[in-house]
Parts: sequence; structure tokens; C-alpha cells
Amino acid sequence: MYLGCHLSSAGGYEKMGKEALSIGANTFAFFTRNPRGGKAKAVNIDDISSLNSILKEHNFGPLVSHAPYTVNPCSKNPAVREFAEIAFREDLERLELLPGNYYNFHPGSHTSQGTELGIMLLTEFLNRVLWEDQKTVVLIETMSGKGSEIGKTFEEINEIISKVILKDKVGVCLDTCHIFDGGYDIVNSPRHIIEEFDKIIGIDKLKALHVNDSKNELGSKKDRHAKIGEGNIGAKGIIDFLSLKEIENLPCVLETPQEDIYGYGQEIAWIRKELEKASRG
Repeated sequence: MYLGCHLSSAGGYEKMGKEALSIGANTFAFFTRNPRGGKAKAVNIDDISSLNSILKEHNFGPLVSHAPYTVNPCSKNPAVREFAEIAFREDLERLELLPGNYYNFHPGSHTSQGTELGIMLLTEFLNRVLWEDQKTVVLIETMSGKGSEIGKTFEEINEIISKVILKDKVGVCLDTCHIFDGGYDIVNSPRHIIEEFDKIIGIDKLKALHVNDSKNELGSKKDRHAKIGEGNIGAKGIIDFLSLKEIENLPCVLETPQEDIYGYGQEIAWIRKELEKASRG
């Protein structure tokens, strides 16, 4: 299994690769620009080349880059939609220098326009920004359903994908906290949940996971991450879910509240140990 966490891109790409190695990670996530938006830094080709060498030498799994939180392709505000398209296009062009990885984004909020219109705006947006030869797969993140979020159910995500022309350029990043808060009981029915995903969306579309415990109850429709074992999913719930064979080769990114990256290193080591114990029965 590929395990990692979010790393800051402020110090450059090579630094992220070295930090990942220092905590025992073999994948990681990073924001393509400030999480709250703004312009991306200029590309340093040598820096990216150094990271590509690290990834190849140490057999990393796919990286899961993350769009800024302010990207909302289905906002009723035209300026917000315009920023989303500019940022998306720029980021996908830059990620061509890191081929074969993922670009994850929150599908957005319809901002009182209704789910149907929100999905229409999002799919029209994706059909404009994706192109046939791109080497990055765009991942739609599963959401918890707070406010006017879209992508809160497997059915909504399937509807989005069904309307995308270049279907091979899109996949799903499943967030354990989000789906638990959204009402999917991964604690008591992990096998059923993954089978439901396969039936509705198709397991081939599941490309990555965000691994988080939840501070909220099942179905709360909120989004508050907890450290593994300190929330309502619990340590056993997380390990049972990660033990499913459909997940064993996916990049799994921790987004738990930690003071520094070494907290993630401890969680990565613990997860690996528990998965090894589970595999022995």
C-alpha cells in the first residue's frame, strides 16, 4: 500500500520528496498553489526533475496533488467560476511535468442554485478543461454533504462522471471521514460500502483515498477530521476498510490533524504494522 500525507510545496518539489522519505512515506499530496487561491509560483524544471528521480528510485506510488479549496466550478458567481477555470488549466499544464499522477479537487457547492444545475456547471467545466493527451487523471473527491456541496453521494459522483466526455481522464478520491459523515457506514459495513461504490460508479474509478478518522457521528453531514483512533470511525474501522483488497494498491493520503510531519510518520508506521497483522489473520 502507498501511504503518505500532505506536504508543503513552499520549499520546492525535491524537498517534498525528501520529507516523504524521512517519514517512511511512498506517496504524498501537495497543494498546487496556496490552498486559499492566488497565483502559483513559477515552475523550476530542475527541481521537478529532481523529484521525478526520487519517485522513480524509491518506487513511489502516484502523487495526489490538490486544487485550492477556493476552486468552485459550480458557483453562481461568474468570477469564482472564472478563477476555477484559470487555476485548473494552469495546474494541469504544470502537472504535465509530473506525468502519471493525480489532481484532486472538491467538486464544489451549487450556492443555492440546486444540485442539478451545480452538476451541469461542473460537467461543462470539466469538458472544457480536459484534453485527450493529458497525463494527469483528475479526481473528484467524495464530500460529506454540508451546505450545498455536490458529490455527497456515489450517485451524484456517477452522474458527474457519466456526463464527462473524456471519462478516462477522471476518477474518484474517497475520503473516509467525508463518506462516514455523509452516511456511509464504513465501520460496520466496509465490504458493503466498497461493493456499493463498484455497483454505482465502478471500482476502476477509485484511484486514491484520503484516510481520516471523524470527530462527528455517522451521517452528521459535517467535515471534521480526527487522528486515527481518536474519532468515531476508530482504529479498527480504518484498518478494516484499508484491508479491503480493492484498496491495497491505491495511494492513501493522511489528512489528520498533526503538529508536524513526524506525527504522520507515526501514523504511517502504525497503519503498516496493523495491516500486516490483519493480513496474517
